[in-house]
This record gives sequence, structure tokens and C-alpha cells, in this order.
Amino acid sequence: MGFMQIIKSLGLARCAWHSLPSVRAVSLTAPLGQGVPQSLWKLGRLNHVAIAVPDLEKATALYRDVLGAQVSATVPLPEHGVYTVFVELGNTKLELLHPLGEKSPIAGFLQKNKSGGMHHICIEVDDINAAIVDLKEKKIRLLSPEPRIGAHGKPVMFLHPKDCDGVLVEIEQA
Repeated sequence: MGFMQIIKSLGLARCAWHSLPSVRAVSLTAPLGQGVPQSLWKLGRLNHVAIAVPDLEKATALYRDVLGAQVSATVPLPEHGVYTVFVELGNTKLELLHPLGEKSPIAGFLQKNKSGGMHHICIEVDDINAAIVDLKEKKIRLLSPEPRIGAHGKPVMFLHPKDCDGVLVEIEQA
């Protein structure tokens, strides 16, 4: 039975059908963010997902030898207290993190999570300085007073996980 046959069988004429309550639809011509102030900076693409690993060689071998991914050389970043290896995935990267030094934040993470696990996500921004000013105004806590140079040689800033739904978020200058 077709739709119009059902309407007629219910005793509804076309005019009565048109007087039924309407369903609110989303406008296809007006932008969804209409009325929201435009920001001076824009969030970009997901740059990487960082994974803390207790054994960097073993983790590198998993992604390279077992899963067939292209992996970078190990790079020490003493100013961040980590060794890093990047795993290329085509649309983004994984960053394998291993502690470097006694004050490494990754060492503390691995003490709580012996097998390792997801540490943070990194999202690119088109203007990190404007983003920092805006985020401070919005009461998002930053984990350092100024941006630092990250693993890609670009300025980065970490946002407090308690202000980001439990996720440690790194923003990076695109």
C-alpha cells in the first residue's frame, strides 16, 4: 500500500494531510554556526595520536614488521623528556613515546599504565598564538606558560585534560 493510499484509508484528504504538524528541518542555505562569533583561529586536521610505550623497539617493530607501516627513526627530545618514533598512516600519524630522563612525563604515565596506552591527541591550528589567547579567555588551562617547539619543529601547546573531557590535547601550529 502506498503512502497516499494509507492517508486516504485513514480518511485524511490532501488538505487535512497538509495541516498535520510539520517537522522542523535544518536549513540548507544558512550555515549551522550562524550567529556564533567567528574565531581568529581555526582548528585544523588531526596531526597524530600519541601512544606511550614501555618498550620502544618492540612497539616500533609491531608497526613496521607486523603491520607493514613506514616508521621514522627514533628521535630524542630531551626538552620534552621523551624519545619519539612516528608511524605514517596516510591520513595521520601515530607518535610512539618512550621516557627520556628521570623527569619524563611519560615515565609517570607508564607507572600508572604498565602496558602503555593512548597519551594525547595532536590537532593542528592555523594560528597558535591567537588560539592560546582565545583558550585562556575561555578558561582552558594550559600546561606551560608559552608554546614550546615540538617533535615536528613547530610551536605546540598542551591543554589540561580536565578542561578537555579527560583527553590531553596538544595543539600544533600548522
